[in-house]
Amino acid sequence: MSSVYALLFIVATIVLVIGLTRKIVQYAKTPAPLKIPTTPAPVTQTGVVFRLFREVVLFESLFKSTKWTWIFSWLFHMGLFLVLLRHVRYFIDPVWLPIQLIQPFGKYAAFAMVAGLAGLLVRRIFVDRVRYISAPSDYLWLLILLTIGMSGAMMTFVIHTDVVAVKQFFTGFWTLSGGELPMDPILLIHLTLVAVLMILLPFSKLLHIPGVFFSPTRNQVDNPRERRHLVEWARKFEES
Repeated sequence: MSSVYALLFIVATIVLVIGLTRKIVQYAKTPAPLKIPTTPAPVTQTGVVFRLFREVVLFESLFKSTKWTWIFSWLFHMGLFLVLLRHVRYFIDPVWLPIQLIQPFGKYAAFAMVAGLAGLLVRRIFVDRVRYISAPSDYLWLLILLTIGMSGAMMTFVIHTDVVAVKQFFTGFWTLSGGELPMDPILLIHLTLVAVLMILLPFSKLLHIPGVFFSPTRNQVDNPRERRHLVEWARKFEES
């Protein structure tokens, strides 16, 4: 079974890396023929960097749109961020000091992650306008993420698994030295859904993770009067 999960995560990692790389290249090559930054927009490149920072870290536009969705979404994403940082300890030895310091916060961030996901799920079910535009996959992603978060929290606070063996398995996975994975049912459910998430992520709506950096409404400088905007293919056409 350990070999099966090792193979599963090898496949999941390859699909995730190749899939994300392919989509990022596609986003980078997609032309933006018009200046369409959402105003009020920054007029300098430095301003664009700060705008993207506020969008990625604080969810600024969502905060201006709807406060309840912002609360649940920010809770989930920040909780997930801390949980992922905490999980870095399973892949490195020795564990870096910043990762050691984040452990207590990442431990309880699982509750914020689950609370945010639960709020987003309730929103999709009970808010008419959101339910109307929701596809089955939207519910499926929320349920997968909820199960991942809840199973992870259960292994931390309720049914403890052998984290030393888990670390040996994953460090062995990266170094190709092997390792035995504990056969705890909750752990296997958790890892299976994580692998499914990794495999499907490059083909899902979750691609907003890298996509936000390529959104022309967010990454463009608002200077259409000062500088003419031409994409590369239009520039070549004009020169010919």
